[in-house]
Parts: sequence; structure tokens; C-alpha cells
Amino acid sequence: MAVVLCCGMAVHRLRHAPRAERRAQRFDLPADLVFAAKPIGVVRSPFVMREDAPRQGTVGEAATADIVLRPGLHNALRDIEGFSRIWVIAWFHHSRGWRPHVVPPRDTVKRGLFATRSPDRPNPIGLTCVELVAVYGCVVTVRGHDLLDGTPVLDLKPYLPAYDSFPGAAAGWVDQLIDPGPDHRLRSDPPNRRIAPPGRSEGG
Repeated sequence: MAVVLCCGMAVHRLRHAPRAERRAQRFDLPADLVFAAKPIGVVRSPFVMREDAPRQGTVGEAATADIVLRPGLHNALRDIEGFSRIWVIAWFHHSRGWRPHVVPPRDTVKRGLFATRSPDRPNPIGLTCVELVAVYGCVVTVRGHDLLDGTPVLDLKPYLPAYDSFPGAAAGWVDQLIDPGPDHRLRSDPPNRRIAPPGRSEGG
């Protein structure tokens, strides 16, 4: 299985670059440029559908999941056990298209897609920071996640507090939510949590 990444936007320089120079920037990559990515593993999670999972891995009770790497990659896990947290880069396999504006959970206003963490994106890539619980062979056990069962994993990277933490960073419109609304993704009568049978996942 391979996932295809479509190149959808140009890389811009810093906002303080000269105005004339900013106007000269152009998206000049081929319109049909795509990248193929081969998953390194798959998530085995208690969350089967989107409404089963928290909106962020740090919201609510921390759930545990296993990331099962494909055969032959166990040596790449060497030294990872010394880190308390890792980044999981995954492919949102339940995503079916995207829109430029979405209403985020707890908000009532449409926001630009790139100002949200919606899973429905031009390239549905997810980035989740999780607690590393254990490593056994090709199985990496993590806790505090929002990943669905069967999610393809593209990469794992260590979390480095000295470089990855910015406690004073501005959170844009999120900082302005004085009275956030309910999470509109959830049903008024949520079903009992569905547990994925071992070795099986819902297609996506």
C-alpha cells in the first residue's frame, strides 16, 4: 500500500520580506506533481469511527494504542525507548475530500482550513504527540492519542522539549474563544464506544 501526496501550495518567505520580493514569489511546481509514501506501520486503536475519538489526544481520558510496524523495521526503533514522548505522523484514511473553510469543534465560526486541525485536508496528514509506553519487537505502545484503528503511519520522530515546546505561543482565534460551544462533531445521543476487534479495522 502506498499513499499519494499532492503538492498543493508554495513555500513563502517570512512576512517581513520586501513587498516587491513577496509579489515575485510564484508557485512554480508542476500541477501534476505527486509523491508516493509507503506506510511504516498501522495503528491498532480502540477508536473505530471519528466520533469515537477525542478531538485531541490530550482531551479526556488518555487511551492506549499499538503502532505495529511493517516487518524489517524493528532495528529502526533502536534508542527510541529513552524518549518519554514521540511524534506520530499518520494518514487520515477516513478523509473524503476537503473544503477551504470549516467550523472547528467548540466554535461557531467558519475558519480557514489551514488555521484549524481538521482531518479533511488537501493532503490528509496527521501529526500527534503521544506518550511512549513500551516497545516490543515491531510494536510501539503509545498513550494519549486521537488515532483511529487502521490508520496508516508514515513516520515516527522523537519529541524534544527544548525544540518542540513553545508555551508562550499565540493560538490565534482559539485564544479568543470566550465561551466555546459544544463539540459539534458529537452526536446528541453518542453510541457506546466501539472497540475494534483484534486484527480488524473498518475500511477507509
